[in-house]
Order: sequence, then structure tokens, then C-alpha cells
Amino acid sequence: MLQRGDVLATWQLLSEPVDPTSLPVSARKIADHRLEYLTYEGPVSRNRGTVTRVDSGTVQYECFDADEAVIRLTGERLQGRFTLSGSGDDWLFAETP
Repeated sequence: MLQRGDVLATWQLLSEPVDPTSLPVSARKIADHRLEYLTYEGPVSRNRGTVTRVDSGTVQYECFDADEAVIRLTGERLQGRFTLSGSGDDWLFAETP
């Protein structure tokens, strides 16, 4: 979840990106969420899985459109420039030089 104004742009990551060596990671874009979910961890309603925080920190956007987000993360685990790119259910989270 990445804060964009008053919503959280949200992707489901198919594996945990613990550091840049674990990238790229396949992802699926899901609906934006309310800001309250930024601090939530736990079960998702209707047995749809579990929310787990991978990292926390700040995000700066270089680009954000329908099929790509280029971001700079300053987190506890991940730091640097990254790209979320794709369409539909087929997205990729990768480190970007």
C-alpha cells in the first residue's frame, strides 16, 4: 500500500521483497484502500487472506499512471528507486537503477 493523497494505492505481492536481491516480485493490482488500512495487519474479510506489512517509511513518486509507478522508497528494509509496472492482474515490482 502506497499513500496517494487520501487513498492507498494497493498491490498484492506474491512473495515478500525482503531486500533488493529478492526482486523482482510478481504482483496484482487491487482496489485502492482507505488510509486506516495503512496501519492494519491481520485477516481479510471473507477468508481472502492476511494483510502483512512488508516495510514502512516514506515514498516519493517520480511517475504514477495506469500502468506504471516509479517510486523512491526510504524504508526500514527497502531503500532506493523501484518500479511497479503492468496491467490487469499481471504486475511486477522491481528495483530500478
